[in-house]
Amino acid sequence: MKRLFSKHYWADKDIQQLIGRQLRIGVISSSLIVFIGGVIYLLRHGHEVPHYTEFNGVRVGLDNLHGIVEGVMANKGMNIIQLGVVLLIATPIVRIAFSVIAFLIEKDYLYVVITLIVLAVIVFSMTGGIAG
Repeated sequence: MKRLFSKHYWADKDIQQLIGRQLRIGVISSSLIVFIGGVIYLLRHGHEVPHYTEFNGVRVGLDNLHGIVEGVMANKGMNIIQLGVVLLIATPIVRIAFSVIAFLIEKDYLYVVITLIVLAVIVFSMTGGIAG
């Protein structure tokens, strides 16, 4: 296990390829999820006429992760689309977490601290509950 976290085991190119692969997988999978959700939504609601004169706001269950997962389990198209969007938003955040690990392996502690500050600001912004 110690060898796995050694600087010589992971070359800088390997880490960059791992991060690049993670970004590609995140974007492609979120695109597929949004596409599948869009198809399901159009099959169920494509014939409906939209009412542009009234604004309904965010539908219940689309504004929190628990509601999104419940809607996905119920096979609701809008919730599946929303899950894809959440996955797309989470992709660069996971990349930042991978960067922390990469900087730890390289023993670049200044960049570890800076990256952890960036990650903390993003997580606090998402979960802080401060809305405008």
